[in-house]
Amino acid sequence: MFYHLLYPLHTEISFLNLFRYITFRTIYASLTAFLISFLLGPYIIRKMKEMQIGQYIRKEGPKSHFDKAGTPTMGGLLIIFAIGISALCWTDLKNPYIWIFLFVTAGFFLVGVTDDYLMQIKKRNKGLSASGKFLCQTILGLVAGILLYFVPGFDTTVTIPFLKNVAPDIGVGYVLFAAFIIVGTSNAVNLTDGLDGLAIGPMIIACVTYMVFSYVTGHVKIAEYLQIKYVPGAGEMAIICGAMAGAGLGFLWFNSYPAQIFMGDTGSLPLGAMLGAISVITKHEILLVIVGGLFVVEALSVILQVGYFKLTNGKRIFRMAPIHHHFELKGWPEPKVIVRFWIVAITLALISISTLKIR
Repeated sequence: MFYHLLYPLHTEISFLNLFRYITFRTIYASLTAFLISFLLGPYIIRKMKEMQIGQYIRKEGPKSHFDKAGTPTMGGLLIIFAIGISALCWTDLKNPYIWIFLFVTAGFFLVGVTDDYLMQIKKRNKGLSASGKFLCQTILGLVAGILLYFVPGFDTTVTIPFLKNVAPDIGVGYVLFAAFIIVGTSNAVNLTDGLDGLAIGPMIIACVTYMVFSYVTGHVKIAEYLQIKYVPGAGEMAIICGAMAGAGLGFLWFNSYPAQIFMGDTGSLPLGAMLGAISVITKHEILLVIVGGLFVVEALSVILQVGYFKLTNGKRIFRMAPIHHHFELKGWPEPKVIVRFWIVAITLALISISTLKIR
């Protein structure tokens, strides 16, 4: 909105020429989202308390979590609102990738809100059924993949990290591939959201990482220099990443240990889907396995635990899954688990950025 309203006036007011620069708009998108999240946080927390929308704690979970019952949840409302407003204010709304991103955001947000609504307000212990939730996510992922497929000039090749001359073109199969990335990341982030600040910290780190990828992918000269896939228009996703990081920082102020509010599925499902969509748009899809390696490990720990439990008639690999609960039950204090997982996320982000030169 600001870009369309103010940049055309740069011929009369030279200062407004700043609005053409993605770097400038990324900085202010981050600040805008941060301020919205930070300033509205106390109001949202108060409202959730008044409406008695508090976190439900599973009886089979760690005993140390029992005192968190009743902590306000559905804080994803705050995060998604901040990202949405910032994106509408600072991005080029003529860019088709922005609208595909907003579609993914809105769709997965509605799934998360419905799940939290049924669980927290209607007092259904499990919210949406697993099959119903997965079906909705899959449909949204497929629609997003189809929309991407029909963007003029969008490339259906898959970029392989560390290999500059290996990029298989999977054609229409890219729709399924994109859906898999978006849905998989959505659920992986959702599984990670189990401790105070555990999910939002690595999410901020991943967003900053993809901010770099978005900018270099959308800059023809830098992309050529780095010998990576150039995606016209992908630079605008750097602004989106900035907004996501800013909103996440504002939310982390209230979600850090001991948390005053949880994001719930309202936040974790759309945030994961948004990250997946950005990885697909910027042609750094496979690299998401490294950037979001923490989310991948969390998801795999659940898959392995469930599979092993069924195959061995009740035996377990971990004391509890997702894996962050395993470390809690080993005696690690919650803050130590959180910070150490953040350190892992930062390390993986640095490795990911290094792939821009290691080819």
